[in-house]
Amino acid sequence: LEGSAGALLLVAVAGVLFPLRERHDSEPDPLEAFDAPAVALNLKPRSGPIVVKVEYLIAEKNVEAFLVLMRQRRHVHSRVGARNWTLQRNLQKPMQWTETFRTPTWTDYLRLNHRLTEVDKELDERVFELHAGEEAPQMTLSIERPTSSPRKRAILPLPRH
Repeated sequence: LEGSAGALLLVAVAGVLFPLRERHDSEPDPLEAFDAPAVALNLKPRSGPIVVKVEYLIAEKNVEAFLVLMRQRRHVHSRVGARNWTLQRNLQKPMQWTETFRTPTWTDYLRLNHRLTEVDKELDERVFELHAGEEAPQMTLSIERPTSSPRKRAILPLPRH
């Protein structure tokens, strides 16, 4: 019992000497709400998987800076729930880069955007500043659909010969 009391006292002293730091930069900004993009399909909360593609035009002189920022962006998106994040460079149009990631459902996509912090949004702005297009980077939302039937196929009897 004395050992437990000593350990408890040691933990209390350590808490005073080494307090946990507050992480304001990772807290979501509750003042800024995410407006879900308009979609043409009637999505249900469990509709998915959702595929997000963002196309950038990056001048050759900015490629290294872009890649550094995109590594950070990959980490951010993984932290807030994105899956299968990739970055592709178009072989026929080398200025064109496509960022792709997935979320399991429409609700997960919405949650991902609500989890982004002010620091994450600043990173987005730095990436967008490198975009050489006249308009903002083009974002496309898609839903993956299997080509096979979602229902189990009934076992049919074999024809008799």
